[in-house]
Amino acid sequence: MPDPLFDRLRANISSVFFGQIKGVDQLLIGLLARGHVLIEDVPGVGKTVLARALARSIDCKFSRVQLTPDLLPSDVLGVSVYNNDTHTFDFKPGPIFANIVLADEINRTTPRTQSALLEAMAEETVSMDNQTYPLKRPFMVVATQNPFEFEGTYYLPENQLDRFILRINVGYPDRASEHRILSLQPGRTRLEDLKPVASAAEIVTLQDHVPKVKLDAAILDYVIDIAEATRHNEQLHLGISPRGSLALTAAAQASAILNGRDYVIPDDVKQLVIPVCAHRVISKSYLHNGDADTTSRVLRTVLDQIPTPR
Repeated sequence: MPDPLFDRLRANISSVFFGQIKGVDQLLIGLLARGHVLIEDVPGVGKTVLARALARSIDCKFSRVQLTPDLLPSDVLGVSVYNNDTHTFDFKPGPIFANIVLADEINRTTPRTQSALLEAMAEETVSMDNQTYPLKRPFMVVATQNPFEFEGTYYLPENQLDRFILRINVGYPDRASEHRILSLQPGRTRLEDLKPVASAAEIVTLQDHVPKVKLDAAILDYVIDIAEATRHNEQLHLGISPRGSLALTAAAQASAILNGRDYVIPDDVKQLVIPVCAHRVISKSYLHNGDADTTSRVLRTVLDQIPTPR
């Protein structure tokens, strides 16, 4: 049986986010696997509501950064201010010093500011003025972005995308869900009343348990088979890297916990290949005409061709 904590988190988030439960589960998988999640979709489908609902469901520090073209790295990381009393520079932490950081519309800021997030996301530290400051756990960046073809957006470079363990597509709600959205307007009212249902310590305990989830040798071979198939696929210019394989196994272990198991099954891997890997590979079609959706189609074909372990 799933941990009661997940049922509480699911119910709490779903009380204000009337979209697909799959998106909620994928966000929780990213949190458990100590990863960062990129929520990508067209404007107005609830990306920010989903991210804020997660943050309000956990009793921890939350900050939101609205990323704009004129935002500087110091606006995210912090700045040193001269202290007249001590005649020294005091570091004033920026919004990155929180447990859950919402980087809203990340692809509307410049690559320079985007890269300021890299160290924090990869190492859970911030280096400023020859000093390194650790970030407290749990630490998670939930970034939202509109498709980069939209006007006024900057493309996220591959090394930045690679830091996100999952990329989630929210999608349009079904008719019944949209009726509830129009009736209750959860983004305006219910979201502000959302109460925490989990502590930071509980989340950290579960995060520490994820690497202990059993990975059978057949599962590891399955992940490697998928990765190698992408590296030799004629439609792909760039396949899944070892970091991508690590992300896929960690996400599968988190999925197992979410479903009340202490071992990974092939379906844990299969259902996460596209959200974990589609943004890590580059198709030859994309290089020629910008068709980013091709990677998902290629990965589905790869999954169909590789035998599922029993």
